[in-house]
Amino acid sequence: MTLTPVLTARWGEKDSFTRRVYERNGGYKALRQALQRTPESIVEAVKDSGLRGRGGAGFPTGMKWSFVPKDIPKPTYLVVNADESEPGTCKDIPLMMADPHVLVEGVIISAYAIGAHTAFIYVRGEVLHVIRRLQAAVAEAYEAGYLGTNILGSGYDLELVVHAGAGAYICGEETALLDSLEGRRGQPRLKPPFPAVAGLYASPTVINNVETIASVPSIVSNGSGWFRSMGSEKSPGFGIFSLSGHVTNPGQYEAPLGITLNELLDMAGGIRAGHRLKFWTPGGSSTPMLTEEHADLPLDFESMAGAGTMLGTRALQIFDDTTCVVRATLRWVEFYKHESCGKCTPCREGFWWQVQILDRLEKGQGTEADLDKLLDLSDNIGGRSFCALADGGIAPVTSSIQHFRDEYIAHFEHGGCPFDPAASALFTVERKEEAGVNA
Repeated sequence: MTLTPVLTARWGEKDSFTRRVYERNGGYKALRQALQRTPESIVEAVKDSGLRGRGGAGFPTGMKWSFVPKDIPKPTYLVVNADESEPGTCKDIPLMMADPHVLVEGVIISAYAIGAHTAFIYVRGEVLHVIRRLQAAVAEAYEAGYLGTNILGSGYDLELVVHAGAGAYICGEETALLDSLEGRRGQPRLKPPFPAVAGLYASPTVINNVETIASVPSIVSNGSGWFRSMGSEKSPGFGIFSLSGHVTNPGQYEAPLGITLNELLDMAGGIRAGHRLKFWTPGGSSTPMLTEEHADLPLDFESMAGAGTMLGTRALQIFDDTTCVVRATLRWVEFYKHESCGKCTPCREGFWWQVQILDRLEKGQGTEADLDKLLDLSDNIGGRSFCALADGGIAPVTSSIQHFRDEYIAHFEHGGCPFDPAASALFTVERKEEAGVNA
């Protein structure tokens, strides 16, 4: 398999974020084509392409669009979830920085397809540089007549708002995002009703990830068959794979779904010199970790589910043999404890207790009974909350015990962590090597 630069094709160009460069490369031609077609045909094209949500859940995009009720008095809204905050995930932010107009064009086409006349891009407030770049791109689109009233003489009107959130992991969950967008504290809602029926302002709402919406213009331009020519039958198309951690050349690799970790590592220069792969996440820390034996599995929705994990956001965090899996799991669970909104008791209390136990285990002060207690807590947390944060938070706990139970036991048999915490830090290793050379 080879790389498939579609979304990343313009990233290397000077001023790639401007409308001038985007139009020079064929930008907004898909919008002109879409406005010549019926909204229903656009929905069918996306449905036929097999495009699945790129935000983690992988729900078929065209099917989600088709759930929007027709002929009701309430307005329909399109909301783009740009609140990227899953640990290890770093695809949407560089996409919006390098090529914001592909997202803007995708928003206009998608809003037209579902019959929305108001759309929102919800960005987390910490990434001020991204917010400013998006605002500039939206302003350029208004100037060119791609947004506003009577877009390109089609009679279609659309207002697009870039909204900055206050910065909370929970607002990546679609209903918590809607509460935040309405001006309330970001907390998940009980479903049903689903957003497609009663979402923003209790009106029909479609919520999609940045990468999902940014993929729409290329499908309109090139057709569903072109999109299906990449990837697998049930997981067609391309996606941005984010490699981070103990890899020689970390970064973004846009490739067909179904590529393997080993193939990506070959392109990324492999694991850092002198070490071997120990464990990795296929889609951020909320997806159960895998080991070296899974490195040749296809990275698609079905294969990952078959391995007991999820494709998620394709955030491949790579850890070599210097990493303590107990320490890594503790850090992840500390994150979920901090980011729990506190609405649900199992999540709010459960992660607090898991942090206490993991901290004790990492110091070598626990017992094997603590492992069973962690699993029992996980069983009482997962599936018992309003949203999937609880399910994602227990993923590193259950999977690390499944694959590395002996390493947990080694901690309390050893009387402490048997790993040097500095050895897994890239910068520390480099400095030690430099010190040796200079000596």
